[in-house]
Amino acid sequence: MKAEEKVIKQKASVLELAAVLGNVAEACRRRGVSRTQFYEWKRRFQTHGLEGLRDLPPIVKNHPFTTPPEVVERIKELALTYPSRGCRYIESLMQAEGRYVSGVTIQKILDENGLGKRYDRWLALERRRAESAMELTAEQIAFIEKQNPQFRERKVESSKPGELLNQDTFYVGRLKGIGKVYLHAVVDTFSSIAFGFLHTSKKPEAAVAVLHNEVLPFYEKKKLKVENVLTDNGTEFKGTDLHPYEVYLELNDIAHRTSRIRRPQTNGFIERFNRTVLDEFFRVAFRQKAFASVEDLQKDLDAWLRFYNFERPHQGYRNMGRKPIETIDNYLQNKKGVASGAAHSRADVASDAAVGSNQTC
Repeated sequence: MKAEEKVIKQKASVLELAAVLGNVAEACRRRGVSRTQFYEWKRRFQTHGLEGLRDLPPIVKNHPFTTPPEVVERIKELALTYPSRGCRYIESLMQAEGRYVSGVTIQKILDENGLGKRYDRWLALERRRAESAMELTAEQIAFIEKQNPQFRERKVESSKPGELLNQDTFYVGRLKGIGKVYLHAVVDTFSSIAFGFLHTSKKPEAAVAVLHNEVLPFYEKKKLKVENVLTDNGTEFKGTDLHPYEVYLELNDIAHRTSRIRRPQTNGFIERFNRTVLDEFFRVAFRQKAFASVEDLQKDLDAWLRFYNFERPHQGYRNMGRKPIETIDNYLQNKKGVASGAAHSRADVASDAAVGSNQTC
């Protein structure tokens, strides 16, 4: 007996049992079926006979009101074009194009495609940009920068340590008996290695001090050249032709680049460092200890900077989990390896030439 005919016979036996017992509930209990199912079989049997008891074909998955694929793609495209906007805004844009899709449906489509939340749209937007080098709109850039401060750093590219340093003056706070305290900070855009000098003023001499005492000696020890420094247009960095900071850079053959004030997109490294040192050092230090002098605070800052530069892994796209000093050392090792390989190649060429000149025809 075929399986289909067996199913029909089982359903018919339930109907027959109910007729014999005169009790539908008892018949359903004995055969383990619901009364809803029993009455459905009875209706189909009365209408179509035994053929009505056959299993119905599965319902087509493509519902007649399913959103067309091209509309789904357009919704996804709009969600990435305007990642900070909600489904109601996309609904209005679709209506302007002559396509009427409800906000609820749009939200459902975005959820199904992993774009339901703003954070998801940010990730998708960054992935697309990384894969296709797409041009971003001003709104997309603002949205990504709000979600991911590291994105701002990518506008400032450098290919080696010392090629471009970012410098800024950060107001730390007012210490009792000391007054206002400022952090003169410098960050390398290649490795994120950072330097910091605390002072009670924003004068150019303090900005020069961190370069002269900390930054340049470090790069000289590594046999690296500091080529450019990027700052804002603050008075400690810019002024007349005899401005101490600019004169110092000129004497050391360092180019001075400036960005417009309040444009963190061009100085994202230093902005991120200022926020990190504030959260991880200053706020913790001020809760745990009362500092009697700037020198005492500088000692603790120096200890934290050693941890930041030499022990703390950085997860940014430049260091990829390495410590800043490791990024610099890796660069120097690779450079040394390339130079050694080039020297061997020149020696091999010279050796071949000498052998060739000694050969006779």
